[in-house]
Parts: sequence; C-alpha cells; structure tokens
Amino acid sequence: MENKYFINRRRIRANEHIRELAASVFLNHKEFIQPLFIDESIKERTAINSLTDVNKDTIETMLQQMEADIQSGINKFLLFPIPVEKATKVFNYQFVTEALSSIKSRFGNAVWVAADTCLCAYTLHGHCGILSEDQKAVLNHESVNALADYALQMVQAGADCIAPSDMMDGRISAIRHLLDQHGFDATAILSYSAKFSSQFYGPFRDACNSTPGQSNLLKDRKTYQSSPFNAEDAILSTLRDIEEGADLVMVKPAVSYLDVIYRIKQVTQVPLAAYHVSGEYQSLELLAQQGLVERNLAHIEVWTALKRAGADCIISYASRYAKGWIEKIQY
Repeated sequence: MENKYFINRRRIRANEHIRELAASVFLNHKEFIQPLFIDESIKERTAINSLTDVNKDTIETMLQQMEADIQSGINKFLLFPIPVEKATKVFNYQFVTEALSSIKSRFGNAVWVAADTCLCAYTLHGHCGILSEDQKAVLNHESVNALADYALQMVQAGADCIAPSDMMDGRISAIRHLLDQHGFDATAILSYSAKFSSQFYGPFRDACNSTPGQSNLLKDRKTYQSSPFNAEDAILSTLRDIEEGADLVMVKPAVSYLDVIYRIKQVTQVPLAAYHVSGEYQSLELLAQQGLVERNLAHIEVWTALKRAGADCIISYASRYAKGWIEKIQY
C-alpha cells in the first residue's frame, strides 16, 4: 500500500534548472569586500608565504591591484597598513593616511574603502592598545582615545568607513562622537563587534607582524577579545556597539561561529559582515594545493554557508575572484 505521507524530495533536485528555482541562497559579488595589505618597509609587491595568492603591496602596487580588482567586479576594500615605526604610546599614521589620500585621488567615489582601525601593527608588543606600565593589562581609556584620533586622521585622508578591530569598550561611541564633532557624520562605522580570541588569525598576524606576546606578562588577547566559550558576550558586545553608533557589525572568525551569525541576525537588522579569516581561508587553499578540493567550489560552499547563516556581506581574501566564480556556479 502506498504511503500517502511519502514525499519525493528528489524531484526538486532532478536538474540544474529546478535546483536553481528551489535555491534559497544566492551569492552576489557586490556583497564582497577585498582585504588589502600595504607595507611601508617594502619597495615592490611581496608574496605573503602564509597566505596563498595574497600579497603585501606598496602604495603604488596597491593602486594597480585595485585597478585589476575593479575590472574583476570588486570595488569594496578593507585596508590594513603595516608601518615601519612601532611605539608604545605615540603613533605615526602618516603611511596609511598617504595611502588613503592616494586611493581617493586615483579612484574617487568609484571605490569604497573601510580602514581597519587598531593599534596592533603599531605597537612594539603586538597588542591592540596601550599597555599599563607593568604590562599586565591594556588600558582601555587611553587606547580608546588613541583609536578615536587614529580614526579621525584616516577619515580626513579619505576613508569611507572606519572598522575598529581592537575590541576596546566604548570605542564606537568615542569614534562616532569625534567624527560627528568634525563634520564626518556621514562616515560609516563597521564594528568588529563579535571578534573572538581565535587560533585562526595566524597567517594574518604573520603578514602584519602583529603577533602579541612581546610583553613579559600579557601573552594573548583573551582579556579583550571574546571567548569561544561565551557566545553571549559577543552578542551583547554587538548590541552595545549598535547602540553606540555602529552602522555595520561583524562576526570574526566566520566558519567556526555560524551560530553567532545566526543569533545576531535574529535580534537585529543591522547589516552583518562575516570575516572569513586568514586561517580559514588558508585551510581551503592548502586542501586545494593537495588536490583534495576544487578551490573555487570550496570557497563558494563556505560563502554559501555564511549567507545561509545570515551574513549580509563577506570579507574574503578571495573576493577578487567572486564574480568569475559565482557566474560559473552550477546549481
């Protein structure tokens, strides 16, 4: 006797056309942000050994790379500077402001540039703020003041968006207030609001020379980045940052925290970015190099998972390939 409750699900999988009609997630290259590294110490483009197919650029080669990326359909960027000079309290931001000015002079409003706002690449100890004299703690108030000043200088140089990645308490409010005070109320803030203390930042820290631990006492960032064992802290931090003026928020890393992406989208409609971080990216690259996955399909599968969880936009080191890869998707 036929089971009247039997439903044949295979009919909507029968061919590419019906799979496309039944799909609930679609990728669009316009939702992707491409990270860029600029290094003050180099004279020519230099490959990052720990990040396959990713380079550190001079200001001039960065502009050339952006030209190529625009031709590939990517016009949104996240800029990471690697300065030569490092300090403990007073920092020189001339290199990154020169880079931002060059970008705006060359491209104007044809591109959108978010400027990563953190002190880790500037500090001798590799932490994201100013340490106490005994190096036992990051000083929140002093760090926030330095970050707000840094943000203002980058916006004055041409940044379209400020992206604080430091995880200091109250920095969104301080930056928003200072920008508004100087007439930059139209400049957006993309907050690294749910940034976890993670093992998946290794290749990035290698690229930026920003590994913490030079301090005798403070060896990691667990005192200011969220714990993987406490998702509620990251969600509350996100809600706080929105209240303080964040226009977009972020979950970082992405793949290990799909549940956090989903939960944040249940409680807010603010645009949410998922950062597919260096370790996550490089894991796929190494699998592809061994012939164990197809590179483009592996990245697309991860991107689809991020969108399915609730991400509105994706930061990926492979963003410059998104348009070409997405156009060839077979459902």
